[in-house]
Amino acid sequence: MSPLCSTILLLLFFSLLSRFLYNHLYYPYLASLLFSRQGITGPTRRIISGNAPDYRAVISKAQSTPLPCIHHDVVDRVAPFFSQWTAQFGRPFVYWFGSRPRFVITDPILVKTVLLDTTGLFEKRQGGNNPLARQLIGEGLPGLDGSKWAHHRRIIAPAFNMERVKAWIPEIATIVSSMLDKWEAQGGTRMEFEIEVHREFEIFTADVISCVAFGSSYKEAKRVFELQDEQARLVLIALRSLYFPGFRFIPTKKNQRRWRINKEIRDSLRKLIETNRGKCEDSKNLLGLMLAASKADGQELGIEEIIDECKTFYFAGKETTTNLLTWAVFLLAVHGEWQCKAREEVMAACGKDRYPRADDLANLKIVSLILKETLRLYPPAVFINRLATKDTKLGKYDIPKNTQLQFALIYIHHDIEIWGPDAHKFNPERFAEGTSHHLGAYLPFGAGPAICVGQNLAIVEAKVALAMVLQRFEFEVSPSYLHAPMLSMTLQPQYGAQVLFRKI
Repeated sequence: MSPLCSTILLLLFFSLLSRFLYNHLYYPYLASLLFSRQGITGPTRRIISGNAPDYRAVISKAQSTPLPCIHHDVVDRVAPFFSQWTAQFGRPFVYWFGSRPRFVITDPILVKTVLLDTTGLFEKRQGGNNPLARQLIGEGLPGLDGSKWAHHRRIIAPAFNMERVKAWIPEIATIVSSMLDKWEAQGGTRMEFEIEVHREFEIFTADVISCVAFGSSYKEAKRVFELQDEQARLVLIALRSLYFPGFRFIPTKKNQRRWRINKEIRDSLRKLIETNRGKCEDSKNLLGLMLAASKADGQELGIEEIIDECKTFYFAGKETTTNLLTWAVFLLAVHGEWQCKAREEVMAACGKDRYPRADDLANLKIVSLILKETLRLYPPAVFINRLATKDTKLGKYDIPKNTQLQFALIYIHHDIEIWGPDAHKFNPERFAEGTSHHLGAYLPFGAGPAICVGQNLAIVEAKVALAMVLQRFEFEVSPSYLHAPMLSMTLQPQYGAQVLFRKI
């Protein structure tokens, strides 16, 4: 080997070594020192892995058994690492994923400060610095920042304004009706029959998304949803694991599967977009609105950008509304008095047989309260994350650059100091007209400039579906149901949600 090559290799070695020492020793030492001087502590960090193994172990243990009975004080099961480390180290605390600190915050004032920030100090960075964790939705609007985010948001947001969403209600109601017809057929002549509603609502929301996105059906896009479910499981593994630079290019078995899934999803969506582009140009569905809005904006979205947004919409739209409806039906199955109140309201507004219309929504006030309380007790997202892009001051805390701020949404929504002694109880009245809550204390769809663009669709879709379920059925929790809320990509029932229905 020539002296020049030896010198280059030696320089490369020392460069990598210095980077390793900085990332895994010097930076963590300085950050830990800064936090400890402020009285902020946490579990002891391992040099390479940080607290990632402890994090995974605690979650695995919590998910190994269901809760012994039905109650809504679910923080210990959903986010057990938060409960354990809060008990040990107080609030706030810091833990580590590899060399990156995660600063866990539950103060609504600090949460509001960060989420409403428009200076660029706090980036979303879906999946953090792990590109494997960004494959699912990190390439669409939720994973963008800066001017690109602003451009996409400006194009996509009008597609979800309330008037446009209300125009989709007839299609949504038709899809709900088909689902309920299927339930009745499944029940046959039995007075009472069991339905696993989480899976049923997954199919329903996927059908709605296909309809409002492309004017197609769940059947046409079924393969995309199946692949996204598998992709979500792989992303969850990535989120709970350390990422070493360049690892995504190594042809491991999981990586090869990730590549194949991502390619097939993108190819399938590209085909759907190209097939439907002509008929969508002047349509009110999402694809048509994106195409029209991007042209009017003067900066047309490219096909790959549209694919990214469709990927996000397909997954996030399905997951959010599926879980909202699942937990709402579960809560009404447990709390029969509220089920009766909601049914009386629906019957007064729509009768027993008429589909809900746009002008009925304002009259479904009790249904609205129920959905709000459902989103408080069982929010789709358990945590909201932001990344500090530079050293900054947040309230009284000094935050070092590259700290991930993790807002413990599930805890904030259950905090007795915020919601009172009945914080763990189902009480929709807390959202009655005239009551108020701190902006940083209730965040089912986030807050600030990056608030979920699809929240109008999620709420309207859930209102219509829940109203139509109440028109046709009385229901209660099945004896086969196991109460096991689980932190996955969203807050889900680990063993499904089995509900007994009776036709009325």
